[in-house]
Amino acid sequence: MTAETSCCGSSGQNDQSKTAIDPVCGMNVDTTAGKPFFDYMEETYHFCSTGCRNKFETDPEFYLTGANKRKVDYAPKDVKYTCPMHPEIIEDKLVDCPLCGMALEPMGAPMDGPNPELVDFTRRFWISIGLTVPILALTMLPMIGIPLRDWLGERISAYLELLFAAPIVLWAAKPFFVRGYGSIINKSPNMWTLIAIGVGVAFIYSTVATLFPGIFPPEFQLQSGAVPVYFESAAVIITLVFLGQIMELKARERTGEAIKALMGLTPETAMRINDNGTEREVPLENILPGDRVRIRPGERIPVDGHILEGSSDIDESLVSGEPLPVSKTAGARVTGGTLNGSGGFVMMTDQIGTQTMLGQIVEMVSTAQRSRAPIQAIADKVAAYFVPAVVGIAILSFVIWSIFGPDPRFIFALLSSVSVLIIACPCALGLATPMSITTAAGRGAEHGILIKDANALEKMNSVNAIVIDKTGTLTEGKPTVSDIHLFSGTAQEDALVMTASLEKGSEHPLAKAILKKAEVEKITLAEVENFKSVSGKGISGVIGSKIVLVGNSRFMTENDIDLSQTTDLLKRFNQAGQAHIYLACDGQLTAIFAITDPIKETAKKVVANLKSRNVRIVMATGDQKAVAERVALELGIDEVHAECLPAEKLTLVDSLKKEGFVVAVAGDGVNDAPALAKGDVGIAMGTGSDVSMESAGITLLHGDITGIDRAFRLAEGCISNIRQNLILAFGYNALCVPIAAGILYPVTGTLLSPMIAAAAMSLSSVSVIANALRLKKLKL
Repeated sequence: MTAETSCCGSSGQNDQSKTAIDPVCGMNVDTTAGKPFFDYMEETYHFCSTGCRNKFETDPEFYLTGANKRKVDYAPKDVKYTCPMHPEIIEDKLVDCPLCGMALEPMGAPMDGPNPELVDFTRRFWISIGLTVPILALTMLPMIGIPLRDWLGERISAYLELLFAAPIVLWAAKPFFVRGYGSIINKSPNMWTLIAIGVGVAFIYSTVATLFPGIFPPEFQLQSGAVPVYFESAAVIITLVFLGQIMELKARERTGEAIKALMGLTPETAMRINDNGTEREVPLENILPGDRVRIRPGERIPVDGHILEGSSDIDESLVSGEPLPVSKTAGARVTGGTLNGSGGFVMMTDQIGTQTMLGQIVEMVSTAQRSRAPIQAIADKVAAYFVPAVVGIAILSFVIWSIFGPDPRFIFALLSSVSVLIIACPCALGLATPMSITTAAGRGAEHGILIKDANALEKMNSVNAIVIDKTGTLTEGKPTVSDIHLFSGTAQEDALVMTASLEKGSEHPLAKAILKKAEVEKITLAEVENFKSVSGKGISGVIGSKIVLVGNSRFMTENDIDLSQTTDLLKRFNQAGQAHIYLACDGQLTAIFAITDPIKETAKKVVANLKSRNVRIVMATGDQKAVAERVALELGIDEVHAECLPAEKLTLVDSLKKEGFVVAVAGDGVNDAPALAKGDVGIAMGTGSDVSMESAGITLLHGDITGIDRAFRLAEGCISNIRQNLILAFGYNALCVPIAAGILYPVTGTLLSPMIAAAAMSLSSVSVIANALRLKKLKL
């Protein structure tokens, strides 16, 4: 008998052994080897491990039906890692950033569980504290009258300091020295360069002074004749840097709270209805597109889909921003993460994992948090020269003190140079922009403002002109057919059949109004041949043997359709603020559809607020001139461009930019996408087309135009916060480096201790982070 190999790597050598297939992993299992098994539906299944058995027990149908072979990962398998300060750095594995030395972080949603760097640094920190305390006792107790050093003797005290300091510098601080070395090799000097040099110099000097004191000249000796050592400085500096790093890592974790809160809206399990009619609560990752899921009262909806049976009121504030629940019946779409009310229903899933609306929101927010604002270039340019300049200042300080300083001059020179290196670490400078961007992107997401990249946020702060689409942006985008006027004896049903059949593939709001009317009238759509679409004008096709045209007046005129008999009708429509669509069949005008689209309740207030900001407001719409002008008059918009083709919107944006305006474009349709991409900032309504959202830098998830106001406030708050951080970082270094070099010595008679320098350096980073985190409470 041929030996079978199990998933555990063992081989069955006994001819009497029997094998079975593990239904979870597909491996061969020796059923006589004491492996786990499970009885289900009067049949015994064998498993290679307890893990596979537990998975099967949780959801047998998932594996027995072969659904596991169609499983789609809810999270990407191949995780990429990037640097919080340098998002252009992307690696396949978790390493340190070659530019700044920071540990890379996973792209996308925040990692589950504790940050491994935070865990490692915390362990090293506490060990460093334990070893630093006896060093400080040896150096500080004599200062308060306890002559511990005299009791032990200077030589033994120095050896004890070396004994305690060596593990701190050589083991605990190893990550710092590795990063410092990497910064030199990569020719990208950073904070770790300065820490490695400063601590390294202090430790090496102190070690040599302890082991070989006789090689030092009299200039290095104190009045007592002893050569001073600075193990306590090296130990305390390392400990304080660890403290600063731990505080920074914990603070950075807080910037991901918005994403974690969004992810927390998705339940971990779902009640799946199996093909045999049984129901089982299964892990969410076992839910596939096409599954039927029962949603019970008070539950969160797990994935996107539509209702098959039942009805309920659903809290969709995540999507719509409206606090009132929305009634949903069979056929209605439901969104993962929204909260079901008191009713129950069965839904069919279609989008899962990262493809759900919630998953896309999380991805967009995390991408924005990794992007760089142009203002970051200021910090980058300064940082490129900063570290070499600091090293030069440290060397110059050493030279000046060793020539002109009081005795022991070389000790003063060493202290001042090490203090300069430690206090000038540019960590705060590097964190100034990314911390603000990360926090602002999370804050925006909480209010339905999705920032695609930091550039859009910075540009938004400078916008002084905005081009706004009408339909779906200023108006509800939910138009309804209010009147159908027929010509040539055409029956209303025939007009609806021809118009709706052509419009069935369109995303335009007016097309949706026609289709909704056809659905209410229970119209059966016809097959369309030779379908053609002319952007911004209309569509055509052949239905049966008839050539059918649907579109605006420009489209009709270009196709030689006589519109002379519509003059009085158009006056009536225009006075009522109704848009209209023409239907022509075989060269003859057949019908006009009057369509009403109400103005959004908040639009007037938003327009007033934009005017108070001295923002030039331009309405650009493909709708009829009379309808556009009526909406503009009601909202107080003075500049209107109606019946605009996509290319004409582009030209309008170009002309405004040439006049020197920083232009935002707000829209929701496919035809708005080119203008959204062309504007300095594109603002897409989240209730609009996917193409428009892809083209925009900012998406207003709720489709609420008040999001424009919020986006302005978010941009103002973020850019102001970045400037404050840069002032803090620049001001800190401008003030502290001269002090560390000893400029106050003639006044105070003392030099800045490297230990104090290390504490100040850590506090500078923490102050920048704390300031950035204030954005979490920004009122929008």
